[in-house]
Amino acid sequence: MAICLSVIVLASFTPKDPQNPNQSGTVKKMRTIVLDAGHGGHDSGAVGRVSKEKDIALQVALKLGKRIEQELPGVKVVYTRKTDIYPKLYERPAIANKHNADLFISIHCNSGGTTSRRVKNSRGKYVTQKTLNTSAAGTETLVLGFSRTGQQDVAIRENASILMEENYKENYGGFDPKDPSSYIIFSLIKRKYREQSIRLASYMQDQFKGSNRTDRGVKEQSLAVLATAGMPAVLTEIGFISNPEEERYMNSAAGQEAIVTDLFNAINTYRKAFER
Repeated sequence: MAICLSVIVLASFTPKDPQNPNQSGTVKKMRTIVLDAGHGGHDSGAVGRVSKEKDIALQVALKLGKRIEQELPGVKVVYTRKTDIYPKLYERPAIANKHNADLFISIHCNSGGTTSRRVKNSRGKYVTQKTLNTSAAGTETLVLGFSRTGQQDVAIRENASILMEENYKENYGGFDPKDPSSYIIFSLIKRKYREQSIRLASYMQDQFKGSNRTDRGVKEQSLAVLATAGMPAVLTEIGFISNPEEERYMNSAAGQEAIVTDLFNAINTYRKAFER
């Protein structure tokens, strides 16, 4: 699958007006934010030593939504899920479209993956041994993009959830995550909200960095969960569940409070520019 997707680091990207996502010149209020807790139900997502991605993502999404409702009067929060269920990937942005949302935010945990090596077993035979990469650390936030060959592990892992759905080729217009050539479908998508998405993602990474989290940057990838969102949309990886230290942090009350604060501050910064 090592073709047709890459990651483009966008740290140097600057929109036409970097402080004003609302470039229409009209007065506009942010009214609806859709929060998507990644994975769910039969799809656990990445798995750490003591927890699953789907559970951490849901906990953070619910706490973030509560914070938004408490501190941003007039802003409605809609969840793609509030319990341990699995909404199909195409249904998640469809919920945002249905509610005419101003933002779509998908919350996930990252994984460092595994490395393989050949070792002798107790019988003296060579076998393949897989070892979890526990050293990868930090946060990154993704926006929709179509790109070339390169670092595509996150996109492949997140899109693989499609395979758990019935009629996935029908639901995603023929897209098949097992077929690298299918990724060209994303090149046809009109990325009307690309600049605004990058701006929101940049605010998120700035906040994480300010909390002394390792900054892995804003990146552009071909992600099905963002493909049909008719508004600025991001997928934020709040830490590596494969890293024991970060897994503990993401499961702790203090860690989740810090993550929620970082995400809320980024959303609020974006909102102020959006509404000015």
